[in-house]
Amino acid sequence: MFQELSEQEELRREKLADLKKLGIDPYPAEEFKINVTAQDIKENYERDKLNYKDIKLAGRLMSVRDMGKAAFAVLQDSTDRIQIYVRRDDICPNEDDKVLYDVVWKKLIDLGDIIGIEGYVFTTKVGEISIHVTSLKLLSKSLKPLPVVKTDADGNAFDEVSDPEFRYRQRYVDLIINPKVKKTFEQRTKIISSIRNFLNDNGALEVDTPVLQSIPGGAAARPFLTHHNALDIPLYLRIANELYLKRLIVGGFDWVYEFSRNFRNEGMDRTHNPEFTVLEFYVAYRDYFWMMNTTEKLLEKIATDLHGTTEVPVGDKTINFAAPFKRVTIYDAIKEHTGYDVSKMDEAGLRVVCKELHLEIDETMGKAKLIDTLFGEKCEGHYIQPTFITDYPVEMSPLTKKHRTEAGLVERFELMINGKEIANAYSELNDPIDQRERFEEQVKLMERGDDEAMFIDYDFLRALEYGMPPTAGIGFGIDRLCMLLTNQPSIQDVLLFPQMRPEVQHVATEDIQK
Repeated sequence: MFQELSEQEELRREKLADLKKLGIDPYPAEEFKINVTAQDIKENYERDKLNYKDIKLAGRLMSVRDMGKAAFAVLQDSTDRIQIYVRRDDICPNEDDKVLYDVVWKKLIDLGDIIGIEGYVFTTKVGEISIHVTSLKLLSKSLKPLPVVKTDADGNAFDEVSDPEFRYRQRYVDLIINPKVKKTFEQRTKIISSIRNFLNDNGALEVDTPVLQSIPGGAAARPFLTHHNALDIPLYLRIANELYLKRLIVGGFDWVYEFSRNFRNEGMDRTHNPEFTVLEFYVAYRDYFWMMNTTEKLLEKIATDLHGTTEVPVGDKTINFAAPFKRVTIYDAIKEHTGYDVSKMDEAGLRVVCKELHLEIDETMGKAKLIDTLFGEKCEGHYIQPTFITDYPVEMSPLTKKHRTEAGLVERFELMINGKEIANAYSELNDPIDQRERFEEQVKLMERGDDEAMFIDYDFLRALEYGMPPTAGIGFGIDRLCMLLTNQPSIQDVLLFPQMRPEVQHVATEDIQK
């Protein structure tokens, strides 16, 4: 991809050449040992001033206020921004070196350059904690100018870069100029750490399962297809890790979990990305009632760890993650929000209801997808506070144990928060004969044209035939959970590098192989 250089980019390249002529390496190799951060200084200097008499700090130059023989500037490291004070007589004590200040600092250093400084911390007359620079070194020359974001004395930003196309495509720039963005991803890490701590503290074992699979099992979704040259076989990027984790339950583990990167070749919108992160865990000798109680405890803990409270702002609402959560059967939810009792209806009856409600359906859709459409279009959005939607029809859940008391249903729940599914859980089906029949029904749907129907996984059936204990399992959409807990409106805002259409057309793989 070639783009004509702007005037500023041309000028920066000229400055790069001038620095080299002066014998200054704009990209030095030696280590610059920092001994403090901007955040540390701002939080602790007033309490312990003696520890900040000899500091080394590195970061990106964000602004400069020139005053002739001195300047105030703002340096940004990985933790915060801090003001620095640069005076010619300090960084160039020898008269012969003073020209370097006038040439290098005032003419050849640009905003966006990364510099290393030595000095001591002081407080200005107006009370701002700052660094008096005694030594300065260029560590990396920036050849592209940063978008200008103005900040007032109170830290309020103006002219923020808000264009999603720019922010998502050039996330590295977004992180530099929009400090709130970095905080979102720090919170995402805290969320995952909170979950991991909860599971580890309760005796769960973290495992890894294959990303490349010969059968895309564990969910109803359209997979990505690739090819393994050495084996000369087609392989799929996993759509779920469920069947592998349940194999481990067969093998004798009592509680396993995995943060799984999954891939589904489907649509993209503010809650869907073709690659996404799911947490799945499976626990032997438990059922979906136990899993509901555990889910409440887990989410209550995450919210408290992140915010210090179970009440979390989400847009103009407040979501309360305190247990217990409301529980509603899927048929009751549909009846409440559509007026139709569909619990005894066959496929033909469901088609009539969908048409009367003006829902878009087609001939490939069986009973499961019709019910899913009814709930998704007419009910899902009503559940703002955490709510378990329970007891799904058997046709919707080919991997779930049949309900212990209600014929035609299975022991499954989905957790709805802010009108979206956050988790999906079952009392897992461990009857190999029943499981084979469910898979065969999925094949019939595939033959009707349903490209999201499940394949038959014969090895998984073989594993079940060795005996799997009663098991509860759940899958959490980590990206959607992070959207909720960090108050972000789009999945792209909690993914560092969301999927986007390429800026240029890449050479096709078959052309490379030729």
